[in-house]
Amino acid sequence: MAKSTHASVCPHDCPSTCALSVEVLDGTRIGAVHGAADNSYTAGVICAKVSRYAERIHHADRLTHPLLRTGPQGSDQFRRISWDEALDRIAEKFIDAAARHGTQAVWPYYYAGTMGLVQRDGINRLRNVMRYSGQRLTICTSLPEMGWRAGVGASRGVDPREMAKSDLIVVWGGNPVSTQVNVMTHVSRARKERGAKLVVVDPYRTYTAAVADMHLAPRPGTDAALACAVMHVAFRDGYADRAYMQAYTDCPDALEAHLHQRGPAWAAEITGIPVEQIETFAALYGRTKRSYIRCGYGFARSRNGAAAMHAVTCLPAVTGAWQHEGGGALWSNRGMYGIDKTLIEGLDVVDRTVRSLDMSRMASILNGDRRDLGDGPQVHAMLIQNQNPLTVCPDSNRVRRGFARDDLFVATHEQFMTETARWSDIVLPATMFMEHDDLYQAGGHSHIQIGAKLIEPPGECRPNHAVLQGLASRLGAKHRGFEMSAMQIIDETLRVSGYPDAKTVLDKRWIDVMRPFQEAHFLDGFPNADRKFHFAPTWQALGDNHAVMPKLPDQMDNIDLAGPDVPFRLVTAPARSFLNTSFTEMASSRRREGRPTVLIHADDAARLGVIDGARVRLGNSRGEIIVHAHIAEGQQPGVLVVESVWPSGCFEGGIGVNALTSDDPGPPWGGAVFHDTAVWMRAEAAALPLAAE
Repeated sequence: MAKSTHASVCPHDCPSTCALSVEVLDGTRIGAVHGAADNSYTAGVICAKVSRYAERIHHADRLTHPLLRTGPQGSDQFRRISWDEALDRIAEKFIDAAARHGTQAVWPYYYAGTMGLVQRDGINRLRNVMRYSGQRLTICTSLPEMGWRAGVGASRGVDPREMAKSDLIVVWGGNPVSTQVNVMTHVSRARKERGAKLVVVDPYRTYTAAVADMHLAPRPGTDAALACAVMHVAFRDGYADRAYMQAYTDCPDALEAHLHQRGPAWAAEITGIPVEQIETFAALYGRTKRSYIRCGYGFARSRNGAAAMHAVTCLPAVTGAWQHEGGGALWSNRGMYGIDKTLIEGLDVVDRTVRSLDMSRMASILNGDRRDLGDGPQVHAMLIQNQNPLTVCPDSNRVRRGFARDDLFVATHEQFMTETARWSDIVLPATMFMEHDDLYQAGGHSHIQIGAKLIEPPGECRPNHAVLQGLASRLGAKHRGFEMSAMQIIDETLRVSGYPDAKTVLDKRWIDVMRPFQEAHFLDGFPNADRKFHFAPTWQALGDNHAVMPKLPDQMDNIDLAGPDVPFRLVTAPARSFLNTSFTEMASSRRREGRPTVLIHADDAARLGVIDGARVRLGNSRGEIIVHAHIAEGQQPGVLVVESVWPSGCFEGGIGVNALTSDDPGPPWGGAVFHDTAVWMRAEAAALPLAAE
């Protein structure tokens, strides 16, 4: 068997965007997948999911031919059709919807099933040329991004490789052992070489919390209170760097006065964390100059998520940690690259009068909510790429009702028969990342990379770009991007963005664009107009719903509070072996996860008469699900955790966990509030055994 090794890039929706080394067997199949050992961030380490990628890319259940639905939605009844028929039918439906209701009745819908800029974002070129409804990208990053930018001013931070030079790493609202394993490479180095401490702030004992020196488990949605108390202690006990604040922040005196009544006792009442633990953490953080906060996404997926993220980013500004090597913070470096996506997205033909719909509000949009639709038409036709909204979007029962409308046409371009694909009218087979060319930037590090095509796809699978080209020719969508290959788009995009051409990047394998120390640590000023870090954000510059935001860092009491009818707070955290609904089709991933499970505190289990492994029902006004209970340590009474996103079909009754989550938008700019859900729980009778055949 001929074997060769090639460079590639992991495309999945994880900040790591790992540099890969991939075995290609006989030029047709892949073998082992490894992290690139000579990449200074990936450092040879990748997650178990991607290391098993041969199982996914060569899976027997991959979609390989276009399909037309012949039975009821969700019935899995389809017949094979040709690509020409499929694209003709889609174009016909789009043309008809636009003729009847206006072009904004068509809503191309996508997200980050791939992080490649050409294959992910090219759908916007079709949208912009045709004046179809826009899409606000809120489902993952808008809440943490608004909170980060509120203080820092731009979405960039300290080089993550500096964690290896830290004396204290605080992983706040993230679980990198499961979701971004490269973080742990640099944490482990700091612990081994420097004796660094690892602190994890998370509502339950994640895999990362289990290996930490200290785990603080606040009630969901109370992280800002904890951050405020830590800053209170810094001012009270002399850990605040007043000289730094005077030079680099906007209003330190106002902040100190504001925090005077927000000490550990106040925070303990809100968070449920004992005063002694808050004091211990605050002292450790305050006295450690090389303290690095690695902000995750989880704690920001709440109605008060932007305010919580802002409060956490204030910590290194109070202690002056930003000025030290191995100190400061990072949420994402996504705002660092300056990639000119005009060609990719057709930004040269954008019509600013066309409405933009909030992707997290799909349930409300497809059910005709005028708060979203405005005075424009209902959505009557959709093309979905890189997303599985029937499982992933909040309030999934209402999403399903929207999909069931007789006057809605949906075409989905997918790799597997997901729930969304089953409910679609036409299903198109999609390539995977080793079967097409794409360009990648990263949030979790600082490298630009190209993932080149390594093998031919199975059957008739086509890349996103090819599908868009086929539709453009049928719809009369004129733009030179539709006339170019993916690699031609990559090459021109790099050059107009001030980077080397595609051949150079491929030859070098990656381009590191990390800012110099002075700039990365904001020692030349923060990227705000006044060059200061903002304790008092200009929220009105970040979103329309700014009036509700706190003027200074504070606990924002707008969450879905537990009460007599819904006494539990639910977090729907990521499962280690899945990535949203990617990898759920792999038998190895499902074996590792077992089954949909809720983690509950022993006190709650005893009170409700629930034993480990028992069936329980969770519910609220939006829906109900049945899962199995696991009694867990490391979370507070009243806190429930369902690690997901399991396909809905894996739950009894075929209803997944997002039946419980709300599509309420988090201020100031919107965003999905997946971890901000109040529910009830009750024991469920044991399932009846199957009758003997």
